[in-house]
Amino acid sequence: MKNSRKSSSLTCDLCAGRGVKIRYVTRSYGKGAKLLLIENAPVVSCPNCGESYVTAETLHELERIKTHRRSLAKKKNIPIASFPRSA
Repeated sequence: MKNSRKSSSLTCDLCAGRGVKIRYVTRSYGKGAKLLLIENAPVVSCPNCGESYVTAETLHELERIKTHRRSLAKKKNIPIASFPRSA
């Protein structure tokens, strides 16, 4: 996770604790030729209960991006590594 922002005015939707952080992460959807990476997706992270979640607004935007991926996504070549399987 990267680019965290803390806001003491925000409260956790799950435990109502204060001091949640907004973290900006890269989310992946699909695999192989249908893989889509969405960068800088905001995720709410609570230091009190330990939960992380996306808001309804963020979820709607993620779905919009996935639906319109052909017009919104840019193709990039990225290295991909696989975790080794146990024998």
